[in-house]
Order: sequence, then structure tokens, then C-alpha cells
Amino acid sequence: MKKILLITTLLISTLAASAQKNTSQSYIEKFKDDAIKIMHETGIPASIVLGVAMHESGCGNSNIAQNLNNQFGVKGYNTVVYTKHNKKVRTSYKRYDSVFDSFQDFARIMTERKQFSHLADALTHYDYKGWAKGIQRAGYAGSRRWASQVLGIINRYNLNDLDENPANQTQLADATTKQQ
Repeated sequence: MKKILLITTLLISTLAASAQKNTSQSYIEKFKDDAIKIMHETGIPASIVLGVAMHESGCGNSNIAQNLNNQFGVKGYNTVVYTKHNKKVRTSYKRYDSVFDSFQDFARIMTERKQFSHLADALTHYDYKGWAKGIQRAGYAGSRRWASQVLGIINRYNLNDLDENPANQTQLADATTKQQ
């Protein structure tokens, strides 16, 4: 009887632990509306906001994403302390009240910091490829493969469909006109 109870307990704890992990699809479903809202407010493609967040946070599964709502690895000015497995963890990463706040801060960085702000002037919210390459060139990440990794995520999950491409809008308008 004890053996069955132990196996059941292990199975339940394993299922509970795996249930807490975000999948790519669940992350997209949870946060695509936030990314679209940011796009409408700032002109940064929703696919970039979501693709970079997925890449930097492991779809919200990284320690800083889970404990600080920090989806982009943004550093703060103060040391932040959080508890993980009954141990205090000190970090220089920024804490956010919500994932949406993290998305807003990423957009602020992209539109207000001099090294990135030229992108908003030069690119539309339809040019996710230009944004990814421009963010990399401006020094957002040290990896030379960063942009191609983010673009891989965007392409794999068709995140650019969230960007409301003008070609798609024309097709929708044509379809609506034909129906009338």
C-alpha cells in the first residue's frame, strides 16, 4: 500500500511540475493580445515583441520570467531578492508587476534608447525581419545568431500573422467586397 501511495504521490508531483511549464503555443495564446496592443501603441511588430520574449525567457519558463515577470532579461539598477526553493536569490535583473509591464518596458527601450530608437523611425510594424536584424546590429545581444534564432521562432509559429501585413489587409478587403 505504501508503494502505491508513493508512486501516486510521485506521479501527481511530476504532473504538477510539468503543468507549470509553458509550451510555445500556450505562451503565444496567453500573450499575443498584449503583443498586439504594444504594436498598436509603439509600432514595434507584435511578432518581434512575442518572438524576442519567447527566445529570451524560454517561453516564460526561465527563472527570471517565472519569479520577476522579466521576459527580456532586462537588468535593473538595484539588486532584487526573490525566494526559490526556500533560498534567497539576489539578482540584478529588473522585477515587473506583470508580463505586460515587461512588454511595455521592452517597447520603451526600443523606442527611447538612442541605440535602438532609429529603428522605429526607419521601419514599419510590417518589417519584422528588419527589426530583428536591426536590434541585433544595435547591440541587444552578443550572439551573432540572435536575429536568426528570433526569426526562426517567428517563422515556426507564424507570429508575423499578428503584424497585420498590408497585403493581408488588402486580401481581407477584397474578400469582403466580393461577399457584398
